[in-house]
Amino acid sequence: MRKALALLLSVVMSLSLLVSTAWAEDPVTQDLAGKTVILHTNDVHGAIQDYAKVAALKADYEARGAIVYLVDAGDFSQGSVYVSLNKGADAVTMLNAVGYDFVTLGNHEFDYGAQQLADNLKKAKFGVLCSDVLDADGNILCSDVLDADGNPVANAAITSEVEGSGLKIGFFGLATPETKTKANPALIKGLTFLSGEALYKCAQEDIDWLKGQNVDVIICLTHLGVDKESQPNTSYDLYKNTTGIDFIIDGHSHTVMTKGPNGEPIQSTGTALANVGVIIIDNATKKIEENKLVPIWHTEKKDDKSVTVYDYTKEDAAVAAAAKAIMDPIDAAYGEVFAKSAVDLNGAKAPGNRTEETNLGDLITDAMMWAIKTKAPSVDMTNAVAITNGGGIRAAINKGDITKKDINTVLPFGNTLAVVYVKGSELLEALEASTYCTPEAVGGFPQFAGMEVELNIAPKYDKNAKEYPGSEYFGPKSINRITIKSINGKAFDPNATYAVITNNFMAAGGDTYYAFAAAKEQFDTGLPLDEILMEYITTELNGVVGEQYAKPQGRLTIVNNPKTGDSGVVIYMGLAMLALTGTAVIAKKKELI
Repeated sequence: MRKALALLLSVVMSLSLLVSTAWAEDPVTQDLAGKTVILHTNDVHGAIQDYAKVAALKADYEARGAIVYLVDAGDFSQGSVYVSLNKGADAVTMLNAVGYDFVTLGNHEFDYGAQQLADNLKKAKFGVLCSDVLDADGNILCSDVLDADGNPVANAAITSEVEGSGLKIGFFGLATPETKTKANPALIKGLTFLSGEALYKCAQEDIDWLKGQNVDVIICLTHLGVDKESQPNTSYDLYKNTTGIDFIIDGHSHTVMTKGPNGEPIQSTGTALANVGVIIIDNATKKIEENKLVPIWHTEKKDDKSVTVYDYTKEDAAVAAAAKAIMDPIDAAYGEVFAKSAVDLNGAKAPGNRTEETNLGDLITDAMMWAIKTKAPSVDMTNAVAITNGGGIRAAINKGDITKKDINTVLPFGNTLAVVYVKGSELLEALEASTYCTPEAVGGFPQFAGMEVELNIAPKYDKNAKEYPGSEYFGPKSINRITIKSINGKAFDPNATYAVITNNFMAAGGDTYYAFAAAKEQFDTGLPLDEILMEYITTELNGVVGEQYAKPQGRLTIVNNPKTGDSGVVIYMGLAMLALTGTAVIAKKKELI
């Protein structure tokens, strides 16, 4: 059984806990002889530039006498150009360099397909724990626990009794069943992601197996999150429906927390290595005596710009060099300025691209319309609309110079432009499904061009008894929230055929868009979405994103917001942004994946 060296990277923010805005150069001050420390990270999303700080923090804890294990709760393979260009392979390179012991898989580990993931993990020097993902034969995808006949029986790991500590820790991991729709369904065919009762049963089997190995502490690495939209497959649901988990290290929802609302032993660090999680176990009593978040960085406003301020400044030189070797060639190739923006373009999640129309969503979908009009003349543009998922927009574009790296950071998934032909009634179904939980944020929330749409969020989403095939989403029983006011200035016809310009991920049914996957007629242009956006800016906009994109253009009207009692566009308090302040609060409301 592979031993785990653990580092846990994370967060400082809580509804009840205030933390200092900055650490001293060495935040680890206590004597940790006789202790085991688990350091953890989650949802790193390609922020490889800060792994050197995680490695240094691990060394700090070891220098104080602790036995240290470093683990990650998933989504390390996607989110920046540094890991997306070679389809997650360099993310594994960095995890190896830092010295991770165990990871579980996030939904974004599957973005490049099951085969690419398998190829990436062949180079892993860490254990991969993910019990709830089954291959085409029904076997655990990543199992390394076999019976006498060589058949997979569990996917868990047990630490050895290092240095006579007498402490045995059992780890197991779980991936979100939302992967079925959040990853491109066409790239993960044949895989099963357990959910609901099957998920709880799978977890309980791992727990029971670990107990049978006489472990002292059971730690579950979950990429489940705690969002309402993820019920009944959240980490809260898992803890409530199983017995024997001592602590859950969570990812997926980008939450910053040290415990659940009812005191559940669940901790999460946010995202992008803003924090590292720490769990301290006493080897003698074999009890968890402390858990906390160590802040690594936060943002501050200086001269009307957000700047990163580091709370922890130490770096491991070897890990920093490994990151530099990956980043420097990319920065050189992608760092050239090719355009300018006269306005700030909104890349936020909530409030933002997952809750309302944004100016960046307008820009991207305009580019999609332009690309088909200029490069696919067979498409009737009078009956064409463009739709992209808000969850696919991953960053903002600030006023000023624009580089290729900026565009790739906004659109990092390598998606291509596709055209799907649907009836008006099917288009209504897709829009109804993709706004089912508004005003709560959801990755499928539509950013679009060519339509005027009203979304009434007062009626409850009227879902079918059965979820869409191969998804965690329910189809609408009736259309009671969405009204399409017009298509390119003409009256909407539910019986007419419309050309929906979208991305290949959505065309395959990703992010609530099963209605598109079911379409009999569609084609993929093969044109990369990021390149289309760059060409649109340089060619159609003459290299300048101007004042026409200063604000959303009024394509979507949201009425009857029950949270505010107002008509019009949804307004949020934006508690998630507290995570970016130095004096952080572990917030209940947070950014979504």
